[in-house]
Amino acid sequence: MDLPISPGLIISLIVVVIGITIIAKGLVIVRQSEVMVVERLGSFHRVLESGINVIIPFIEQPRAITMLRYRKLGDEYQAITTDEIRIDRRETVMDFPGQPVVTTDNVTVRINGALYFQIIDPKRAVYEVENMSQAVEVLAKTTLRSVVGKMELDKLFESRAEVNNEIQAAMEEPASKWGVKISRVEVQDIAMPEEVESAMRLQMAAERKRRATVTEAEGEKSAAIAMAQGQRESAILNAQGDKESAILRAQGEQESIKLVLNALGESEDDKRTVVGYLLGQSYIKVLPNMAKDGERVFVPYESSALLGSMGMFREMAGSPEDTVASHLRQSDAGRGTRPNAFQSGVVGGAAGQ
Repeated sequence: MDLPISPGLIISLIVVVIGITIIAKGLVIVRQSEVMVVERLGSFHRVLESGINVIIPFIEQPRAITMLRYRKLGDEYQAITTDEIRIDRRETVMDFPGQPVVTTDNVTVRINGALYFQIIDPKRAVYEVENMSQAVEVLAKTTLRSVVGKMELDKLFESRAEVNNEIQAAMEEPASKWGVKISRVEVQDIAMPEEVESAMRLQMAAERKRRATVTEAEGEKSAAIAMAQGQRESAILNAQGDKESAILRAQGEQESIKLVLNALGESEDDKRTVVGYLLGQSYIKVLPNMAKDGERVFVPYESSALLGSMGMFREMAGSPEDTVASHLRQSDAGRGTRPNAFQSGVVGGAAGQ
């Protein structure tokens, strides 16, 4: 049989359903590293942290934040705007498309950069700026143009780290007002016009050629210096050797002449006899070398007279050695002494030289 449904039962069921709905709407589970900004009747009330939270349905509502992200499709970037009630507090990367920038030397380049930021204060990120991500992106682009516009093209390629640090330092103060921390900014790619790139290639090739030429010239210079130093040291050593050899020869001749003079005596006639004999020997030694290069030999007048005298000297007295020995015997006889063996040996040795 059918049980009658009373109006009270229907009302009770309606109350139960409404209660379950209110409880379901009032329980909010927030995941780790996420927060929610809750408004009560249109004004800020509190920030829900991670875990289970209870809100009053229809009176307290989460406030959404507008986020702008780019999706890369081939070489193009597609902008996607979303309203999110769960605010991610993790570090986020924004890879914004390349921007045309004019350097100090009037070269237009396209720079593609990446921005890393983190929401520190969700309340400020929601209420202090309309579109936080777009504001950060525009700030990064304008700061990039300002920093790069103060540099030349060559300096830009050499100072990427400096550019990144300057952009980050310039963005920290305005971004902190929006509750955002700029972690770092990276310049990813720098695209130049084709004609500028070709000119830089030619400049690079010319610079490398110049360095090669300079290196080769420095090598030749070092080799020439080393060779000159070697020749200089060799000439010095040869000169020192010639000097020492000449000194030794002169000392030997000096000792020989002294021995001959000591053997003959110290009178002027004895000295002239010895000098004439030594000069005659020198002329005789030079004559064969003079006759090697031709059929005719030109002999100086003094030498011919001296050689003639030496010939007459040989015809009359036999040889200069005999004359010197005879002279020694006469001087010894006048003094009543006999010539010793040392004097005869010295004269014979000097005459044989």
